Amino acid sequence: MPPAALANAELSVMELLWDHGTMTARQVQDRLYGESDRSQHGTVQRLLQRLEDKDLVKRGKTGAANSFSARISREEYAGAQLESLVERLTGGSIAPLLAHLVDQRRLGRAELRRLREILDGSGS
Repeated sequence: MPPAALANAELSVMELLWDHGTMTARQVQDRLYGESDRSQHGTVQRLLQRLEDKDLVKRGKTGAANSFSARISREEYAGAQLESLVERLTGGSIAPLLAHLVDQRRLGRAELRRLREILDGSGS
C-alpha cells in the first residue's frame, strides 16, 4: 500500500531527512524554525511522531538524544504519489500524463531520450 500524501509540514520534515540523513528533533527544529525559536519543540515532536506512525521515519539513538531518519527514499515516495495520482485521474494509464508533458514541452531532450531508452528496454 503506497504511503499517504503528506501535509506540507510533514513533507518539510521528510525533505530535511532526505537531504541530511539522520537528524535529532532539535536539528530538525533548528532547520525548520531557526535556532532561536525553541517554542516549536512540541510541533516538531508531533510531526516526527506522525511520520513514525505512518512508517515513513524510524527512530534511533544519537548519544542521549533520539534520532530520526527516513524509511523511504524521496524517489520511492514520489513514485508512489505519482502512481496514486495516475490511478485517480486517468484510471491507471500513464499515457495521458506523458502526452501532456510532451505536448506542453515540459520534458527536455535528455528526459525524452531517457524515456525512449526505458521504453526500448535498455534503460535499466
